[in-house]
Amino acid sequence: MTDLSVRLLSWYDQHGRKDLPWRQHRDPYRIWVSEIMLQQTQVVTVIPYYQRFVARFPTVEILATAPLDEVLHLWTGLGYYARGRNLHKTAKILVDLYDGEFPLEIERVCQLPGIGRSTAGAILAFAYGQRHAILDGNVKRILTRYHRVSGWPGRRSVEQQLWELADRNTPHKRIADYTQAIMDLGATICRRLDPLCDACPLSKQCAAYRRGDPHAFPTPAPRRDKPAKAVSMVMIRNTHGVLLERRPATGIWGGLWGFPECAPDADIPATIRARYGMIVAPEPGWDPIRHSFTHFYLHITPVPAKLVTNGCGIMETADLVWYNLLYPDERGLAAPVQSLLKKLSKSYGA
Repeated sequence: MTDLSVRLLSWYDQHGRKDLPWRQHRDPYRIWVSEIMLQQTQVVTVIPYYQRFVARFPTVEILATAPLDEVLHLWTGLGYYARGRNLHKTAKILVDLYDGEFPLEIERVCQLPGIGRSTAGAILAFAYGQRHAILDGNVKRILTRYHRVSGWPGRRSVEQQLWELADRNTPHKRIADYTQAIMDLGATICRRLDPLCDACPLSKQCAAYRRGDPHAFPTPAPRRDKPAKAVSMVMIRNTHGVLLERRPATGIWGGLWGFPECAPDADIPATIRARYGMIVAPEPGWDPIRHSFTHFYLHITPVPAKLVTNGCGIMETADLVWYNLLYPDERGLAAPVQSLLKKLSKSYGA
C-alpha cells in the first residue's frame, strides 16, 4: 500500500459514510443504479431518488420490462436524463445477453450504454472486490492536489497521468473500502471551494497544501462563455387538459414530455395551426425562465394559449397527449415543464 491508501483507509474506518443505502449490500444491480445516479450529482440529492427507484424497480428484469416513460418519471428532477435512458437500455442488454447478470470483465462493462472506465471500475470494485482504479471528479481533485498535478484534467495527457496515479495508489486489499473512502474524502473534506485541509488525513503529504495553494488545483477548464438560446413554450389548454408532446429521443430532454415550442419571434397561432391543425388564442406570456445546461443557457418564455377550435382540437397519439392537470399521470418531465404544470394547475383552478 502507498502512504496515501494507508492513511485514507485509516480515516475511512473512523469517518467513512458506511451507512449509504447502496453500501449495505454487494448487489451489482443496485450498485450500478447508484453509480449512474451519482454521476455529476451529490449524494444527498441522490439518496431519495435511489430509494424510490429501487423500490419500484428492485431487479434488472423489472427495470428492463418497464416503460421508458415510467423510468423517466422517476428520474424527473435529477437531471442529465440520458443517464435514465441509458440505464433502461443497459437493463435490456443485461437481460438479453447476460441472463440478467453483470459481466465480470471491465472491457465488457465499459461497452454498456452510459458506463465509462471509472464507473465500470467502481461497480466491479464494490460488487466483486475486483481491483480497478476509479477517476471521478472527487478523485481527480484529490490527486491533483496531493501530487500537485498542473493542467486541466480534461486534457488527455493530464488525464492519463491521473489514471496512472490512481492505479498506483489503489491497494490490492480492501478495494471496496478504498474506493468508497476516496470518494468520501473528496465529497466531505477535499471539497472544491472550501477544502477542510486541517481535517484531512493526507494534508501532511499533500504537495498543494504544503505549498499553500490547494485552491489552485485542479486547473480549471479553459474559460468559455456559455451561449444562450431562447424558446417559447406554448401551453395550449382545452377542456381536457394541456397539450404535451414527446421530445425526440436524442438532444436535450430526450424522450421527455414537454410543451410545443416555437422560436421567440414566431407567429404562434400560425405556427401551431401549421404544425397541429389547431387554432389557438395566445395570452400574455409569463415571466421568462432561465435554465442552465452544461454548455448553454436556455431562456424560456411560457405562453398560455386557449384552444379555439371545437372539440379537443387534436387526437392523442403515442407522442401527443392532453395532460390532465387535475389527475396527472406518471411520465418523464423536464424540471421547467414540471414547474410550469404546477403553476398552470394553480392558475386555472385544477
